[in-house]
Amino acid sequence: MTLPENNENDVLDDGLQAPPRILFWGLIAMVLLIFVGILASIVVFREVLTPGQQQRVVDAVPFMRALLPPQPAPDSVLPTIASPNATAAMDLLNLEFSSPTDMPVVEITEATEAVLPNPPTVIEPSATTQPTEALPTPTPTLLPPTPTLLPPTPTEMPTELPTQSAQIATATPNVVQSQPQFTRAISHVNDGFTWNRQTWNNCGATNITMAMSYYGWGRSQAFAESMIKPDREDKNVSPAELVNFVNNNSDLRALYRVGGSMNLLRTLIYYQFPVVIERSHMFQGYDWLGHYQTMVGYDDTQRQFTIYDSFLGENTIETYTEVDTHWQAFNRVFVVVYEPAREAELFQLLGELADQERAAEVAFEIAQSEARANPQNAFAWFNMGSSLVTLGRYQEASAAYDQAINLGLPWRMLWYQFGPYRAYYETGRYQDVLTYVANVLSTDGGQYVEETYYWQGRALLALGERTQAISAFRRAVSQNRFFVDARQALTELGA
Repeated sequence: MTLPENNENDVLDDGLQAPPRILFWGLIAMVLLIFVGILASIVVFREVLTPGQQQRVVDAVPFMRALLPPQPAPDSVLPTIASPNATAAMDLLNLEFSSPTDMPVVEITEATEAVLPNPPTVIEPSATTQPTEALPTPTPTLLPPTPTLLPPTPTEMPTELPTQSAQIATATPNVVQSQPQFTRAISHVNDGFTWNRQTWNNCGATNITMAMSYYGWGRSQAFAESMIKPDREDKNVSPAELVNFVNNNSDLRALYRVGGSMNLLRTLIYYQFPVVIERSHMFQGYDWLGHYQTMVGYDDTQRQFTIYDSFLGENTIETYTEVDTHWQAFNRVFVVVYEPAREAELFQLLGELADQERAAEVAFEIAQSEARANPQNAFAWFNMGSSLVTLGRYQEASAAYDQAINLGLPWRMLWYQFGPYRAYYETGRYQDVLTYVANVLSTDGGQYVEETYYWQGRALLALGERTQAISAFRRAVSQNRFFVDARQALTELGA
């Protein structure tokens, strides 16, 4: 008996008709489209979206974090490209400054984090706007040590608490003398600040506007961001950029210095000077990062600060030890916002730190004491290098940086501080500059640091690569159209 051949119109055993082939191939095509769509979405997520956009996706769909571009491990460090000169490094532990006048005069540029002009407050969209001239930086004329301008307080100031900074100051008398002791209360909190939660990657602009809010400033962090970092992905806002913003866009004034101490922070808070510090932080779910905070209060009995933290919240509490430990990574830099009428008071409180060059010497002496106490302290060596760059002592700075990098520094270090570029450039180590530039650009996010491209351009130009240098300078300007040094470099090259 011969069975009939099956065809599309045959009836199956269960009484159902066989599905048309078009449905079968349609299903296959749909599966392929879904698969291709998923792959395309992953590519767009990883390669097209900016880090801020990626973060918004992760916040909404947490499992997408696994698809983020790979980053170095949290404990990764900057690569060592030069063997440190042990003799030169150890010589720095015995270096002394006989007097501030012995230091060479350093050309101040934005690349060395000097105070330079920012754009004007109002930008006309139809015209190309040139930066306005910055208000003149106040001359730090020091007042007599007796604080006659300062109000009396009912409680005698306690002696400096035994924090790390205090121990260093005790071991180095000239560091103690640089920051005079003033009468103040055991604890104090300044009211009147307006706290704001930062938007993506915007702690600098948020904290400077919080500090200014103490004087009634009402403009938003978005306004400050537009004037300081027109590219919202910009990973670094320097203290100099914050100072520029205040000086060029308000009736207030600001300055920044390195070499601060726990005692100075408490004194500035007590005398009602808003102060912002830059320090490292390791938020939950993140590794080592740079971060700004506004200091609003202190309590010597509890040994803790009250902080307006734009990420963690208002009235955040941290101990003196926690603050000082993380502040060390940025050479204990601080920004003070003040009214022009109180300038003399502020200089009096700052003591020797009122002079920027002397502040660099003091910061060096603090770091030197820390390196003597613990030669494995990479941040101490790095801070020695940064202070020496400010003082124009580039060969010694290079030795300090080599030692610091050899000991191990967080891989994001050069997102925020660019002293090694300057030191290596000034000593003819152009290839070393380019090696570290390449390392920064190889990390996701490193391409949003305009200073990286600036130093890449400087090194390339020194090596005779004019066309490539122009491209690097243009990239720096495209990241931040207010980057004065990069624009000047292009002008000098006729580009």
